[in-house]
This record gives sequence, structure tokens and C-alpha cells, in this order.
Amino acid sequence: MKTFRYERPTDPAAAIALVAGDSGARYLGGGTNLVDLMKLGVETPELLVDVSRLPFGEVEETGGGGLRIGAAVRNSRLATHMLVRERYPALSQALLSGASAQLRNAATIGGNLLQRTRCLYFQDVSKPCNKRRPGSGCPAREGVHRDLAVLGASEHCIATSTSDLAVALAALDATVHLAGPAGTRSLPLTDLHRLPGDAPERDTVLRHGELITAVELPPPPRSARSAYRKVRDRASYAFALASVAAVLNVRDGAVHEVRLAFGGLAAKPWRANGAEEALQGRPATEDSFAAAVRTELTACRPLRDNGYKVALAERLAVAVLAQLAELD
Repeated sequence: MKTFRYERPTDPAAAIALVAGDSGARYLGGGTNLVDLMKLGVETPELLVDVSRLPFGEVEETGGGGLRIGAAVRNSRLATHMLVRERYPALSQALLSGASAQLRNAATIGGNLLQRTRCLYFQDVSKPCNKRRPGSGCPAREGVHRDLAVLGASEHCIATSTSDLAVALAALDATVHLAGPAGTRSLPLTDLHRLPGDAPERDTVLRHGELITAVELPPPPRSARSAYRKVRDRASYAFALASVAAVLNVRDGAVHEVRLAFGGLAAKPWRANGAEEALQGRPATEDSFAAAVRTELTACRPLRDNGYKVALAERLAVAVLAQLAELD
């Protein structure tokens, strides 16, 4: 591991100033992803600025029944928080499906959202990778890509996002609050991450020095139910081959409100806006769910070994929506 400096500032302004003033600086939360990448030589920061002790460690109720979640809140604490379990079960389920209990105890909400892909080529510094070294190529396209993207990929990168949390937050209409050298700003969670395009090295829209301070959830829709489900190669400590987060409100047998997001299919949580629009006002049946999801997934562009993800995602989404609609 390369030698680096370490700082633990006592206030957010000091932390932001440290990172903004050094192009080789990185924020450190729980370290469950960044430190691993440093050991592999993928990340080589000159300065680590520890933000895990900054005053972003609370979960607070907002007006109307929403929640504001500090970026330093640990995954395990949020997963078992009473208000999360009662109002946002999809969020609790997503967090509990990720990693192991030990890692959930260490990982922070802000850090989870910024974790990097587990693509084998990205993690192996002996191999080319446009995300790690722009312009070097994407060997995954012709190589090992069974776990990689079928939506939103480009010729430069087919990596996938591995955050379960981000998928649930996308379906829950979360907002991310940021602080940086230019001040504060907020944006929808769905706008935080980028598709690769011709700049796959940029995972998010964050500017250098910007820090996630909180995630805010609006009040859950009245009478709506939510769920998160993940398909993986083994029952624990595995990333999603495909995952689905959904919020559904059915009235008089028809879809009154629906939100749907996929994980494991793209470089960011994939909010299924087309499927949501197609389901609005339609009968809450498996046939309606399947038709809408199938239309959404026509955008998939699978490669040699990952085409199975398309059918897997469709069946998974239909099963989750049917569960929420309480169909027999």
C-alpha cells in the first residue's frame, strides 16, 4: 500500500477545505471499500480525510413523516431503525441484504452510495480498464462479463453499481444533500450516479471536495407498500445479479401509484420510468406487471454471457410487484 497522510478534522468545513485543496485527497467513512481498493493499488490517495466522526450520525424525522439520514450513520443501525422498518421496509431489506454483519456495522450511508464497481478488470491493476485508466480499453466486453451491465453501458465500460442501498433509495424518491467548496446543494438520488458514456472514470456528478452530508426520504405514500429483493449466486456476502426495489399502491384493483428501480443491471440504479408510466391506472395483475416491465427492458443490450439478466430481472420485478399487490 502506498504511503498516505491521514487527517481527522472536527468540523465539516475543515474536512471540505482539506480535500478541496488536494487533488489526491479522498474522504474516508467506514473504509470498507476504499481501503480494499488501496490494498489492491486501484486507489492511491495521498491524503485520507476521516469524516466518520463528523456530526452526520443521526436519523431524524422530518415534517410530514419523512426521514433525514446523516451520511455517517452506519448501515446496520439504519437497517434496524424502527421508523425505517415501519415506513420504508424496502430500505431495511436492501441494507440487510448487503455484505456481512461485520461490514454493515462499519460501513456508512454516504460511503455506501460512493462505493465503486466490483468488475474484475477494474480491481486488477495488471489489466486495462477505462474506469481505472481512461483510454486503456474495456476487456470485459470480450472477456468475463457474466455479472456486468445490460442497461446503459457504452463501448467504453460495462461495469455495474453494487450498492443495494442506492437501488432502494432510487425507488423511494430520496434526495441527497451535499456540501462543498462552493456551498451546499441537493439533488435527487437518481441524479447522483452517472452512466459511463465516454467518461467511465466518473462514477458520480460530485465535484472534487463535495461531501455527502445526508440523505432525505419523503413521507411514504399513504397505503403504499414497499419491498426489495435481490438475486445472487449465494445467500450472503454476494453482489446482485439483479435486484428490484418497488413501491406500490393499489386502489380498487388498479395501480394508483408505483415506483420501480433495478439494481445489478447498470452502472447506476435504474429507475424504471417507462414501466411506471405504463402501469399507471392499469389493472394490478401479473400480466400488466409483466407487459410494463418487458417494455422497460427492451432497452437492454446484453453481451455474450449476461443475456440471462433480462429474463431474470423481468421475473423478479413481476414477483415483487405481485407480492406488494397481494396477488395469490
